[in-house]
Amino acid sequence: MFVPLHDANRLKHIDLQYVTLGLIAANVLVFVFVNLVATEEGLYATVFSLGYTPAVVNDFSELPPELVLIPEELSLVSYAFLHGDFWHLGGNMLFLWVFGDNVEDALGHVKFFVFYILCAIAGALAHGLMDPASAAPLIGASGAVAGIVGAYLLLHPKVRVWVLVLGRVPLPLPAWIPLLFWVGFQFAMLAFLGDDQVSWAAHVGGIIAGMALVLVLRRRGVPLFDREVQAPKAVEVEADKPPTHGPWGRG
Repeated sequence: MFVPLHDANRLKHIDLQYVTLGLIAANVLVFVFVNLVATEEGLYATVFSLGYTPAVVNDFSELPPELVLIPEELSLVSYAFLHGDFWHLGGNMLFLWVFGDNVEDALGHVKFFVFYILCAIAGALAHGLMDPASAAPLIGASGAVAGIVGAYLLLHPKVRVWVLVLGRVPLPLPAWIPLLFWVGFQFAMLAFLGDDQVSWAAHVGGIIAGMALVLVLRRRGVPLFDREVQAPKAVEVEADKPPTHGPWGRG
């Protein structure tokens, strides 16, 4: 479809997007440990315990005790830090790198972290709604990243984003063109395919959560749709004439 490369969108409220960078680092470190350090048995236990398995969370089945690493409810978050292969990890982290900094800028560090976690949870819950008795574990940051895409679309639709169209042609496009297409594609795939190898439901759940949360979590005064913040006009007063309104004169 398209690969985001860079957006011409400077930070306005923060100096460094350290939560975005920290999330990328956490995902990479977990991937390295699970895929390059852990034993085969450890990998199996990690995926089934830390991945979100609807059947387990919804009490249709239980994991063998030797596979239980954390309380099952925590898998609503932990699944978002696991990835199946390098391309799975790389795609999610690229979207997080390009779009996460400006969403973090609009929300603030703490609220952005809460936003990310809530979008991940929303993605897992949407996935579970599709098949509550599914015994296949869900892994990947796609739900959380989809929330960031949804928020960015509301915040900065007019910003120019360099993308590789069809993975080959570099083009600078207003963000609303590739992002709206991407969002529509997720909904279309969910409608026509349901959940197959890709959890389209997790993507859609994350998008909806991201769009809703950015409306209430963004900083006071941060506009939507790239609107400019209008500063109040100064009142000009003649030097030799006192103002006729306000606390110094008659109302």
